[in-house]
Amino acid sequence: MDEARTLNGLRAVWAAMLLLASLLGTVALAQSQPGGPNDIAVEIYADRERVADDGSVEMTVALRFVPRAPEWHGYWSNPGDAGLGMEVDWSWPAEWFGEAAYPLPKRLVIGDLMNHIYEGEYAVLYPVTIPAGTNIEDLGPLRARVRYLACTDTICVPQTGEVRLDPSRVDAPLVDVWRADAVPPLGSEAGFEFTRDRLRIGIPLPAASDLAGEPHVFVATNEIGGGQQLVYTGVQTFIRQGDLLVAEIPLRDINVPADVELAVEPRPEVVEGILDLGNGRGLKFMATPADVPLEGVKPIRGSVTPAVWQLLLAALAGGLLLNIMPCVFPILSLKALSLAKAGGDERTARSDALAYTAGVVLACAALGLVILALRSAGEQVGWAFQLQQPVVVVALFLLALAITANFLGWFEVPGMAISGQGRSRGGSFATGLLAAFVATPCTGPFMALALGAALVIPPLHGLAVFVALGVGLALPFLLVGFVPAIRARLPKPGPWMERFRRWMALPMGLTALALAWLVWRIGGGAFLLVAGAIGAALIAGLYLAGRFQRRGKGGPIFGALAGAIVLAFVFLPTPQSEAAATESLLDPVPFSDTALDEARATGRPVFVWFTADWCVTCKINESVAIEREATRAAFADAGVIAMRADWTRPDEEISRMLTQQGAAGIPLYLWYAPGKDAEQLPQVLTPDLLAEKARASR
Repeated sequence: MDEARTLNGLRAVWAAMLLLASLLGTVALAQSQPGGPNDIAVEIYADRERVADDGSVEMTVALRFVPRAPEWHGYWSNPGDAGLGMEVDWSWPAEWFGEAAYPLPKRLVIGDLMNHIYEGEYAVLYPVTIPAGTNIEDLGPLRARVRYLACTDTICVPQTGEVRLDPSRVDAPLVDVWRADAVPPLGSEAGFEFTRDRLRIGIPLPAASDLAGEPHVFVATNEIGGGQQLVYTGVQTFIRQGDLLVAEIPLRDINVPADVELAVEPRPEVVEGILDLGNGRGLKFMATPADVPLEGVKPIRGSVTPAVWQLLLAALAGGLLLNIMPCVFPILSLKALSLAKAGGDERTARSDALAYTAGVVLACAALGLVILALRSAGEQVGWAFQLQQPVVVVALFLLALAITANFLGWFEVPGMAISGQGRSRGGSFATGLLAAFVATPCTGPFMALALGAALVIPPLHGLAVFVALGVGLALPFLLVGFVPAIRARLPKPGPWMERFRRWMALPMGLTALALAWLVWRIGGGAFLLVAGAIGAALIAGLYLAGRFQRRGKGGPIFGALAGAIVLAFVFLPTPQSEAAATESLLDPVPFSDTALDEARATGRPVFVWFTADWCVTCKINESVAIEREATRAAFADAGVIAMRADWTRPDEEISRMLTQQGAAGIPLYLWYAPGKDAEQLPQVLTPDLLAEKARASR
């Protein structure tokens, strides 16, 4: 051990001894009694084994620590000024075990020393990968020898625990709970640099993210070299520059006697740690040497409530613009027919407007609530996640067919907005639900920033953003229902309504065809064949039910048909594991974190586009700007590496990348100049934008 490390260790021991002496008047040593219980007991758990595509077996092992009394606490990997981090000796090969995942620690300050601790029960998780072909039975059960420290405010006791994993400790739900408590990774790389007396860390974080209370950086890298050490009790300074949060942590020179020559260690290549956002939220980051800019920055002061209001306004405006998007147009046609039917009846118009608004807002809020709940449980999901599920897409396909048949006049739904008959509060509510559900793929160009920030700000504020989106989507019809001057400009009811209704079967039929194509893309040919057969049976059944309906006998047939369709879902085959890649002029590399790192390491420009078969805006951008001969030629001349992130089916790496870029959905376009961080391109691409970027990089 070199002199600097030895001196650091001696200083920590000496400081701890001085602290205990000041508290007790003497230095007390405590030993665990041989064979006696630990002051903090350790237990081992695991979730169930999973077989990866390469044949390796994956699992998660958890070490659970349970204090015998509330005053005992354990330590984070970097205990701070005093304490001891955990050490584990595994009976299985150590290289099978990944990096430990800890929950968010707390700060304990006694005198001029700060410790990073855990109060109460906590768990540390280790990902385990067992190579393909390994006979686990030859290894025997997993055992671990765990060495750690248990302390109160006045005494510390070294602990040793011997644990063995047995079948009763395989508890996947319990491990999932602990996984949700572990601090999630930030995903994007942070940067750090040293000044004379500060460690400066630049952490990518959306400007709208709420830093509740007092933020803090827990630095996991204890040895920072340069003859200096971190001042854990020092005041940390936080400043903003756009989507970059800069933390400055004070340093001090290592104090050694004048006759001792200190060997100065080099600065670290990587600084890791946890950013405490407040309210029990944190992000794990990894930083590499970089220039952390501070020009024009403003210190963080007080609340960020104005930024939340900006998000709400952005969501409201984005929802309003959704009304002209192609995903929503067929549903808007239904509502336009209902409003025309209302004519001058003020009571009916207001009733329909309120019911429609309630449906839209409820759907947006429910989708947002589900996303927030899943992400809090550790799942990597984003906006429009429901369209990644084959069964949901089949249900939308059948619904589009049913609406098309209704528009053609083959059957009627009493009270529904699309029927053109009577008051339709229930139908307006259902139409609002449908409009919001189908609109989710089209939110990208207007809502990426607001929805992305909604996933990292406090949950109640995030839910308010989703509600504001729904209010914006419903706002035009709300105005029509409550502003007589607007309603007076609507055409008067008449025979034209039936013709209009039949014409609206065309866009809805095209929507059904588009959904059938999407069923094929995410489920495969066999999946589409069965879904198409169910759709054909549905159309035939609705036509037959409509004929009986006109005789006043359609009720039982509708009920039987609904039951048969629900039952038919049982016979849907298992969808294909992943969608086949579509041909592209750019010959893109499939996206993964590893592929992106390898592409950037070549020193060539990299273009990454995030797309999905259900994203209409993505497909428009591809036809306008990406899949062009001019773009292909410019990329070839400049040596640009194209990479496609296909989010048609759920993909955790893509979801994580969207989160770190502050986007909750797609499209997203990233340009990596050689040696530079990602540059987000506009979400509505112009025809020559990519070709110009490529030419400029040569």
